[in-house]
Amino acid sequence: MDKWNLLIDIAQCENCNNCVLAAKDELVGNDFPGYSAPHPAQGTGVIRIERTTRGTTPMVDAAYVPRLCNHCDDAPCLKVGADGSVKKRADGIVLIDPDKARGRRDLVDACPYGAIVWNEAEQLPQSWFFDAHLLDAGWTAPRCVSVCPTQAITAVKLSDAAMVERARAEGLRPLKPELGTKPRVYYRNLHRADRCFIGGSVTARIEGRIECVTGVRVELFRGGIALAQTHSDTFGDFRFDGLEGGSGRHEIRMHHTTLGHAERAVELGHASVVIGDICVST
Repeated sequence: MDKWNLLIDIAQCENCNNCVLAAKDELVGNDFPGYSAPHPAQGTGVIRIERTTRGTTPMVDAAYVPRLCNHCDDAPCLKVGADGSVKKRADGIVLIDPDKARGRRDLVDACPYGAIVWNEAEQLPQSWFFDAHLLDAGWTAPRCVSVCPTQAITAVKLSDAAMVERARAEGLRPLKPELGTKPRVYYRNLHRADRCFIGGSVTARIEGRIECVTGVRVELFRGGIALAQTHSDTFGDFRFDGLEGGSGRHEIRMHHTTLGHAERAVELGHASVVIGDICVST
């Protein structure tokens, strides 16, 4: 059977908060029996956007990660709410029952992603339920998809096998896969939030002046093994992204056919490293 999945491209998210506002507009003060009690106007919503920043001046990368219920296939909240407070539909959507879950504040702590919020007025845990009430009424996607101006969010209904293949082919990853919860929300370009980069700028002394150099071949090594290769851009900048934090000593080798070469050792901890200007010479 086909099941719902949400695909989010971090590189396309501009932090406009349209998805956040659409969820508020849909859920605040509105009662959808069997799906959700009215959400509060104040406090943390069921969709939020987290900002991550990597690097240092002059090479800084800011990324925005929409966070919401992952509709996990092996959700911890399902186990805690096994009395019917939480249920999973055949189409993959996880629902917190607005009647049976009343008073169950323990469900908030059951989610390792922090996706369940507490509604004090209703004494009810609540989450983003994939706008199941709209899908059941014939909508082809939840509201967060339709309001995204950059098309960073996509909803797809696929078989498990087809979704696994699509994730593999497109480099999609869920949050915290090590938890084994089997999320149904996948991210593209997640490395901008959970991986590190090593970057810098290549310069050379040309006619007595220090100039940025375009087209320098830059190679990244670790333990004598070549990991990646790139070329400096118009501003002399280069970047190796998607590196595991804490992976230790790396070596960068630069070569230009006429201006020369340079090498630099870099220790990569758990934060991205900007090594500044590196001057190639013969």
